Amino acid sequence: MSDASHQLAAPSHLVDYVRYCASVSRASENPSEPVPAGSGVPVRPAGILVIAIVVALEAAALLVAAIWYGSQLLSGAPVLSFWGAVFTLVLLAAFSAWLFAVATFLFRGYRWPRAGALVAQLFTLTIGFPTMSGGYPLAGLAMLVPAVLAIVLLFDKRVIAFASRAGGAPPAL
Repeated sequence: MSDASHQLAAPSHLVDYVRYCASVSRASENPSEPVPAGSGVPVRPAGILVIAIVVALEAAALLVAAIWYGSQLLSGAPVLSFWGAVFTLVLLAAFSAWLFAVATFLFRGYRWPRAGALVAQLFTLTIGFPTMSGGYPLAGLAMLVPAVLAIVLLFDKRVIAFASRAGGAPPAL
């Protein structure tokens, strides 16, 4: 080996360390599958599944409401402002898509959907209480019970431990 190539070669312990860091920081092939118990990463708790189902059902309800609202708009139902109705339709569809994303990424164990799920449940509570006290107790309870359950589970230590994965930034080394 010449002097120039010898100076550019990294020491073998440094190469081994870089390989070790790359193997430890590499993401799993399928992040939606639970990781085995002995690997140091927590296994998906049942609370994550319950919260993801609650949020996905709320997203589906918003999507159904958007479809119904859009069909009413297309059938010529009277509205005060056409563009206000279109805005409401787009808002319903956007919130539905956002909640589907929150449910999906919470199920995968990302950190950011916990806040989104909490805000969605708080909004559901603000709609559920007046609905229940306004003469629709079954509809109100159908909103309140899953929202309270999801809020309680969002603060479970196993859920917090599992849903703490940061975004998909590439490893540093």
